[in-house]
Amino acid sequence: MGSLQSVGLSFSINIASLRDFPTDSLSEAANDMRVSEVFSYIPALDLADRWRVALASLCQGAIVLSVVLFAAATAIVPAQTRDHLTDAETDLVRYYQELDKRIDIFIKAVDRRLAVINGTAQPSTKKALKDEPDWGDVPKGTRVELLGDIAGILDEAITNIDDVSRRDEKSPLLSRSLRKLTAASSRYLTQLEVLKTQTKNDDELAAIERVADNASQIIEAGKKLPAPSADEGQKKKKP
Repeated sequence: MGSLQSVGLSFSINIASLRDFPTDSLSEAANDMRVSEVFSYIPALDLADRWRVALASLCQGAIVLSVVLFAAATAIVPAQTRDHLTDAETDLVRYYQELDKRIDIFIKAVDRRLAVINGTAQPSTKKALKDEPDWGDVPKGTRVELLGDIAGILDEAITNIDDVSRRDEKSPLLSRSLRKLTAASSRYLTQLEVLKTQTKNDDELAAIERVADNASQIIEAGKKLPAPSADEGQKKKKP
């Protein structure tokens, strides 16, 4: 901001004196030349007139620089990025520390967006626990934005599973969570195939492909899981 003010100040210095400049031809020459070249070009002028010519050149440069700096300053606007989860959904993810519970949140978050896209009923958001955070408002956005959300949600779900796998590769929550996500991803691929036939919009088709890629990766990983154990997925009875 200080540089813009100094440029404006230099532009205002002695601007009135430029009206007394002797000839138009010298003024044009001054605009296209450096200060030192201007001085050698008009040797017959006295020192005061030389400074007027130099100032004319500097003022033109100051105007151009002011315009450039102003345009740059107004153009630097931070791009707003869309979060793939709503604030309420993010609170739910933080609330549940267990991997399989978090995967349930991710799956329902995707289902909510697909319901908006398909114009179908929203999944139930009934609380599983009394102090569980609310789900909040239904997600809003264009089809491209909602599909982008879904791709981001699946990506975050994959990241959560990877993180737990690195910390404890023998955790029983890993296979349980991946099976849930694999089953959901199979459903998503079926719905995506239908959505492909309903649009010719390039942005929508690209967003669909991104979701399909993430879902396909999940399904491929799920195929490598061992057969589920007899008690997998069953809740432990309290003593």
